[in-house]
Amino acid sequence: MTAPPKIFCLGFHKTGTTSLYAALTELGYRVSGTIGDSWTADEIMARGAQFCIDTMDDFDAAEDMPWPHFFRELDDAFPGSKFILTVREPDVWFQSLDNHFGHQATELNAFAYGREFAHARGHKDQWVSVFEAHNEAVRDYFQARPGDLLEMNLSEGDGWDKLCSFLDRPAPEAPFPVKNTSARRRSFACRLKRKLLLLMGVAPNPERLQ
Repeated sequence: MTAPPKIFCLGFHKTGTTSLYAALTELGYRVSGTIGDSWTADEIMARGAQFCIDTMDDFDAAEDMPWPHFFRELDDAFPGSKFILTVREPDVWFQSLDNHFGHQATELNAFAYGREFAHARGHKDQWVSVFEAHNEAVRDYFQARPGDLLEMNLSEGDGWDKLCSFLDRPAPEAPFPVKNTSARRRSFACRLKRKLLLLMGVAPNPERLQ
């Protein structure tokens, strides 16, 4: 029996990866998220591709960092796989991740963007340049194989129809999952602040909960 094709999500963080993770999970796929986050940038560079390949023994799909960087190696290791590139307008993408974790310097960031640019804040030009170069490299690589690559912009409404047509799966009746947006994070923070104020016996001021 032929194994179903693996699915690799090649979009960078903050391009809808959390939503895509939820969508693929809802379709029944076992999905791996970020791996290697305890490694140094040098370790990821040297052994990350093989680690990703080995990890797929236990999963049907993968998304988030550092998976997008190893699309060539994954394509070689798993012929017939499907690849999904989630995209976003570059300025909006950078603002989103800067708001979310812009001050955090990580080894995964150092691997992806360069040692001197391990956090986003103050380094927009470098991060956007890497982001755009990656997307173009993916498009160029699959130019002669359009059936193997799906490009999705979740912020512009791409959802079940586009994804399920690409994967040849029936679309669920439930709405396409929208996860980890700034509006949802603000809503959660607002609800948490309201509960804490009520526990302290303080009447919440709506204007201060914005």
